[in-house]
Amino acid sequence: MPKSPTPDTDSTAVDSDGDRKRASSSSASSSSDSLSLDSPRPSRGGSPTSLSSITSTSTVSSDRLDSFFRTVCGRQLNTMNTTYFLPSDEAEIKRMDQEHRMLRFILGGKSYVGPVGEVLASSKFPDRRVLDCGTGSGQWCIELAEEFPKTQVIGVDLAPIQPREVPPNCSFELFDLDGQQLPFPDSFFDVIHCRSIYMGIRNYPLFLRECARVLRKNGLIILAEADSTPMTDNKRPMAYSEAPGWSTLWEEYRRGLYKLGVDVTIPTRLRSMLQEIPSLKDNVVAQEALVPIGFWPKDPLLLTIGQLSWMNQDNLIPSVIPQLCAVNGLSEKEAKKLVENAQKELYYPNVRPYSCWHIAHARKSNNVR
Repeated sequence: MPKSPTPDTDSTAVDSDGDRKRASSSSASSSSDSLSLDSPRPSRGGSPTSLSSITSTSTVSSDRLDSFFRTVCGRQLNTMNTTYFLPSDEAEIKRMDQEHRMLRFILGGKSYVGPVGEVLASSKFPDRRVLDCGTGSGQWCIELAEEFPKTQVIGVDLAPIQPREVPPNCSFELFDLDGQQLPFPDSFFDVIHCRSIYMGIRNYPLFLRECARVLRKNGLIILAEADSTPMTDNKRPMAYSEAPGWSTLWEEYRRGLYKLGVDVTIPTRLRSMLQEIPSLKDNVVAQEALVPIGFWPKDPLLLTIGQLSWMNQDNLIPSVIPQLCAVNGLSEKEAKKLVENAQKELYYPNVRPYSCWHIAHARKSNNVR
């Protein structure tokens, strides 16, 4: 398995006493946005299946819902993408919402980085549109639709798990983003948001090229992914001897992704991959946030983030059991034991665990042909 290269971002870090440090951001342009931990403000191919009203469509009716799911080790998974092994059930929806809430605190009360408002306000198109790739529970779409009521917000996912009652300018569609052309015409969206999706995409550069194709001139693309490498204070890779159960679980998870054809270094290379796209390369901003997993931070905001991060990890660990069994070849008993050992070290850590979130955004050049 390839080792993670040096990340191509600067960081928002937390020191050993749990105090905040201001992040710097790297940009290929003269302007950039800081990722800060400031005070919180509370079927492959073809067209997508519409989910604007799940029960009122003929394509996703209640008697067809079961066809979108399969069961692996007692968890409900999607049937559209056999690479993505995280569940699509109530427990996972709860975890997604916890992660979303955590990221809002990290991003200073917003659910995005970059000049989203500016891009939408300056759009020359009367039909302003936003695409959320891998929308999951749909919470990001709903909040953005409420914030920008004159903008059409479309969420795309692998399974119909989104709410039925949403703002009138919010809709959901079923589509597999992996390895194929996005089902939208050129220059269709003003903003594209992609978060926590690389685990189901085997050709991420192709996916980014497709995003650039459907993005309008001066449009904004936002990427956010968490590195699965176990870390401790000052972003130091966690030694196996410090947390053998925690380290083993994540090494097995990464090994499974590698077997599925997923590049586990993608989170650390978001900036460089955006810079490989001619229409985006001159306007890239990349940042990262080193997020505590636990209850030790002294700063009240970081303590809240640490608590939410801990809850997210506690629910994420059992969610990898289907992959450990179906891909890594472990028995369900072996997978559960691996999870149990990792959770023990989450509950009673010998070292402080962290996760590193990599976030990048770029605007499409107005001069592209």
